[in-house]
Amino acid sequence: MIALGVVLLLSYLVGSIPSSIWVGKLVKGVDIRAHGSGNAGATNTFRLLGWQPGVAVLAIDFFKGFASSLWISQLAYHIAAGPVTLFEFWSLDPFLSITCGIAAVVGHMFPLYANFDGGKGMATAAGMLCGIEPVSVGIAAAFFLVVLATSRYVSLASLVAAFVYPLVLVVLRYGYGWDIDGSILIFAGFIGLAIIIKHNGNIKRLMNGTENKISSFKPAVGWLNKEEKPQSGN
Repeated sequence: MIALGVVLLLSYLVGSIPSSIWVGKLVKGVDIRAHGSGNAGATNTFRLLGWQPGVAVLAIDFFKGFASSLWISQLAYHIAAGPVTLFEFWSLDPFLSITCGIAAVVGHMFPLYANFDGGKGMATAAGMLCGIEPVSVGIAAAFFLVVLATSRYVSLASLVAAFVYPLVLVVLRYGYGWDIDGSILIFAGFIGLAIIIKHNGNIKRLMNGTENKISSFKPAVGWLNKEEKPQSGN
């Protein structure tokens, strides 16, 4: 239990690194939560500060989840008497990867270093999933990019990727014989369903034809870099 507790705590602390807040203060001397959508995440950073800070925040947030699920989880084998699983039916390795990844996502959403006021956790969750099984995430990401490029709807691309991701895992396991633990399939199904439910408002706007599109794929300059004051809630 000591080993499990330590790696979960380490994953939470890594996930708590508030990259968008620190980058916002470093680049422009502002708290990104006070501008734009108010969300401490990569999307708001792109809008406010431009593509370079946005890419930096995206990479850091992704890596927090990736490192926690792939590497920090394995430290449990070198701490005290080693790790234990809380459920006898759950294989130890996927148990560690999933729980450490979730701890990192929770840290991103409720960061210790930023008064527990963080982002939505999408980039960190993507990193976590990539650390658990990268091929399925890569295929889902390809679907995301294709749909985004053809439709210019970020929400539609996210919905398609969320739907495809667990299906790809099923095909890899049962169609190609990949050694993928059943708990990962169940977890992927919950993740995909949660993302789709989270986009309930976007689904309604897509059906009504009122959803916002990306106007351009050119690198963003950023509202604050153009000395324009963004409107809250965008």
